[in-house]
Amino acid sequence: MDLLPFTATYAATVAGWPASPLEVAMWCGRHEFPLPARVVADWQRGEDVRSHLLLAEEGPLGYGELWVDTEEDEIELARIIVAPGARGRGIGRELVRGLAALAREAGYANVFMRVHPDNDRALRCYRGAGFLLVDAHLAAEWNVAQPVDYVWLRHAGPGEPAPGEG
Repeated sequence: MDLLPFTATYAATVAGWPASPLEVAMWCGRHEFPLPARVVADWQRGEDVRSHLLLAEEGPLGYGELWVDTEEDEIELARIIVAPGARGRGIGRELVRGLAALAREAGYANVFMRVHPDNDRALRCYRGAGFLLVDAHLAAEWNVAQPVDYVWLRHAGPGEPAPGEG
């Protein structure tokens, strides 16, 4: 499998992965179902967005973004989704680990992500990929301007034990 820069050629494929309005909302906070391909294609226009596709011989298996904030010296992983037929096989964990590695390779010390509070499956995946809960006070501060109280996570830094280690 290869983690490659995303191209709009796959926008319709990725937009078709959510199976319900609830899944669209959990994934990207939108309320359109089905999600139009143009929405996914338009995400690529943000100058601080670096989108990636996890591609295997059988085709695309996962999609995720790095939201770059050079002022804060941090990256947020966002809009992570795995193709329906590939779920439950560790693809999400591999995708998230790959995105976190890209963030670290780019020199960003702080790598964060947020998860909808009702998305237990994603939370288990991200914790298994080396993400830890941020301090409750910091999460509360970050959630002030958010539509829901997200669960905020940060990637375990070099030398810091990942969840389940140490």
